Amino acid sequence: MTLEGRVAIVTGAGGGLGRQHALYLARQGARVVVNDLAQGPADAVAAEIGAAGGQAISVAASVTDEAAVQAMVERTMAEWGRVDILINNAGILRDRSFAKMSLDDFRLVVDVHLMGAAVCSKAVWEIMREQCHGRIVMTTSSSGLYGNFGQANYGAAKMALVGLMQTLAIEGNKYDIRVNCLAPTAATQMTEGVLGEESLSRLDPALVSPALLPLVVDDAPTRAIVCAGAGHFARAYVTLTAGEYIGGGAGAGDRLRAAWEAVSDPTGAIVPDYGFTQAEREVASAEARAARVA
Repeated sequence: MTLEGRVAIVTGAGGGLGRQHALYLARQGARVVVNDLAQGPADAVAAEIGAAGGQAISVAASVTDEAAVQAMVERTMAEWGRVDILINNAGILRDRSFAKMSLDDFRLVVDVHLMGAAVCSKAVWEIMREQCHGRIVMTTSSSGLYGNFGQANYGAAKMALVGLMQTLAIEGNKYDIRVNCLAPTAATQMTEGVLGEESLSRLDPALVSPALLPLVVDDAPTRAIVCAGAGHFARAYVTLTAGEYIGGGAGAGDRLRAAWEAVSDPTGAIVPDYGFTQAEREVASAEARAARVA
């Protein structure tokens, strides 16, 4: 019962991956708020947790509805007095090639995935700051990290969640709020038709949920991107190569083309502690060059 005494909110938990997340966290001892767009599926999962000896409440709310999300958090506080864990899992797909995709479908997917996670995170942020403890998991995707045909909207939203994670982790650090990303691969309604039947048979969503545990315990990391599926787990990183000083002026573009392989060489690449690392290194490189010339 690693999470005994902790309170977790799981969005989009009425089925699929979210349901497995809720069940898994409950088995680890957490009291779980089962959120879904529809009340019936949320009730069913909460009842399932209760029947297994756990504690759960169900709340129907769209993650894009700020008032509904705030009401969900207030109910959680009234019921259990704290929020320790937020799993931003809710999402939708509107797959089409970019040429055929409407901007309405682009906005809708970004709204649910990115703004939904921001709305939910904002609703619990002050609570976590005041209690000096919080664990937030964003659900990113290989579509965002590496791209997938027909998922420009989904990929853009999922990579944006990595950026949100990076900054919230920095801002929450002194309050012991740790923010991480999970990139799952699972057979759900969202992946039907995307993968073959044999592959889908191996991608039980229950095999993903254990990836949550290291991200939400007391000694959790922060700013980690964990990829999980079919019982396999890996880490993804946003890295910065050592690069080359090219300088400015006439011919800089041509010099960059000539040095492209050196600029792209991953040897010695780092994972920056914060975004300004790039600027710091660029200025240092320019200063070092000026010193050599002098």
